[in-house]
Amino acid sequence: METVGRSKLKVLCTAIAGIVLLILGILASISVGAADIDASMVLKSFFDADSSKEQTIIRTLRLPRALVGALVGANLAVAGALMQAITRNSLASPQVFGVNAGASFFIVSAFVFFPNLSSVSLVCVAFIGAAMGGMAVYSFASGGGMSQVKLALAGMAVHFFLSSLTQGMIIFSEQAKDVLYWLVGSINGKTWAHVNMILPWSLFGLLAAAMFSRSVSILVLGENMAQGLGQRVYRIRILAGILVIILAGSSVAVAGPVGFVGLIIPHIVRRLVGGDYRRIIPFSALFGALLLVYADILARFIAYPFESPVGIVTAMIGAPFFLYLAKRGRNIKQ
Repeated sequence: METVGRSKLKVLCTAIAGIVLLILGILASISVGAADIDASMVLKSFFDADSSKEQTIIRTLRLPRALVGALVGANLAVAGALMQAITRNSLASPQVFGVNAGASFFIVSAFVFFPNLSSVSLVCVAFIGAAMGGMAVYSFASGGGMSQVKLALAGMAVHFFLSSLTQGMIIFSEQAKDVLYWLVGSINGKTWAHVNMILPWSLFGLLAAAMFSRSVSILVLGENMAQGLGQRVYRIRILAGILVIILAGSSVAVAGPVGFVGLIIPHIVRRLVGGDYRRIIPFSALFGALLLVYADILARFIAYPFESPVGIVTAMIGAPFFLYLAKRGRNIKQ
């Protein structure tokens, strides 16, 4: 009983610390930039809005940017957690398994051939691309028996192939040149239109993943065990895959292929709260939002006063982490 009590206390403290850090990160994201804004002005903008220059910047630029960062981070982290569960592969993430690259390729293709697509249509295009990228990886890796290494190699091969096609399209098409900055992964310049674009998909995907978390926890125990406990393994994998497409696709449509969030965060969360996906899913959302908000703040100082894409920071953190996991070759802790 004492051990259970300590575990619950640790989870509660982790949740409180994460929420506090996220709130502080959002406030810092609103304050820091080419035009520094005092913390008192940030707080005033929430309770006593006026038409000053600072509050206009906060309301129209800084706040929606911070919210988009939090939503994209939460989406990608939960998508990564689901992918690691259904594939039982510690290297799985939307970036590594070609989901982001597929969505990016289809979005850039849409910019070239259908430049007047609405935001809703663009998100749907991203969903199709994410699904195609993931299916390509799965089909290549499944031949002759699937393994963690084969999935990772197939994922990186598809990722680099689709990325090269995307970059080639940008080079040879005038319409696509404007998306080069977006292609690195950026939340700079996001507005309330982008918040409205991603918010419905994020709410649906994150809530559905949380409701689905018990079945995912059972699936991680193994197919035979899950079937013995009455779970429909095939249906669980299909539904989890759909949620990955929704979460990753909507994020790529808004912020570009931000990498490694879905790889890093689930591993950190499992260390903090254990292997139960009823905890991993909500904590992945919280810490994914936390990572991307702070990464975006750091990105502003790389070439200050100019803005840098947040994808640079996540790649700097995630690439060594990926190599560490590949070297260790560890399975998901259960």
